[in-house]
Amino acid sequence: MNKTFADQIDGLLEKYTELLVGEGSAENKEKVKAWILYSHIAKSMPPLAKHWNAEYPEAKEQMKNVIAEVKELNESKRQNQK
Repeated sequence: MNKTFADQIDGLLEKYTELLVGEGSAENKEKVKAWILYSHIAKSMPPLAKHWNAEYPEAKEQMKNVIAEVKELNESKRQNQK
C-alpha cells in the first residue's frame, strides 16, 4: 500500500469518525477502527469472532467497552444535533 492511498484511507476514517461520533481525534479513530473491524469480522466470519472471544476474554470485554463507548458518543452527537 503506498503512502498516498494510506493517507486517503486515513482521511476517510477520520471523516467517518467525525460524522459518527462528532470528533475525528486520533483516539476516536482508533476506537471506530476497532469497532469497524470487529463488527465486520463478527458478521462475515462469526466462528472467527467466537474463537477470538474465547481465546482472549479480556480483549472481548475491552471490545464491548469500545463498542458501548462508540454507541454512546454517537447517541450524544445525535442528541446535540436536535
